[in-house]
Amino acid sequence: MIENIKWLGHAGFKIKGEKTIYIDPFKIKETEPADIIIITHEHFDHLSPEDINKVQAGKTIVVTTPDCLIKVSGNIKAINPGTVLNVDGIQIEAVPAYNTNKQFHPRANGWVGVIVTVNGKRIYHAGDTDNIPEMAYLKNIDIALLPVSGTYVMTAEEAADAANKIMPKVAVPMHYGSIVGTKADAEKFKKLCKCKVEILG
Repeated sequence: MIENIKWLGHAGFKIKGEKTIYIDPFKIKETEPADIIIITHEHFDHLSPEDINKVQAGKTIVVTTPDCLIKVSGNIKAINPGTVLNVDGIQIEAVPAYNTNKQFHPRANGWVGVIVTVNGKRIYHAGDTDNIPEMAYLKNIDIALLPVSGTYVMTAEEAADAANKIMPKVAVPMHYGSIVGTKADAEKFKKLCKCKVEILG
């Protein structure tokens, strides 16, 4: 399944399965039309109308948090932590994403990570988050996409601790190489994880 996931840089991914799904596209070169676009929160490096426009088509469904709704148009579905949607045959489960030791992503904002089930595989995109208690309750995660850059999100060490708590079949580091973080963070994450790690790019 990992071969169906393309890292687009920063926190952006393209997932190819029954549908073409983009999550948090930012500064992308992709133009393949999306069936579903998922936006985890309103920060400019996650909610980028310019990048949404590159892949949004008439059939595209945009799934995002309520505070993003005024910045996107088309067929839109709102999600909050705890929401489970079936979107065009794809199950999308929204889970909490927030900071515990910094103020960039307050829990009260209701921003999200998502678990997307594609071809029977559960793919967890953590969104912008710290190592939060809710991660211990995530079950049967096949692929976990975890931020590793520190500053606004988990450090590599914290992300590895989160991965070791979730124990996905494969963990993939993200949220580096653009605004904050480097490939060294991804390498450190890989070294500290007890599960298999794939560095995409």
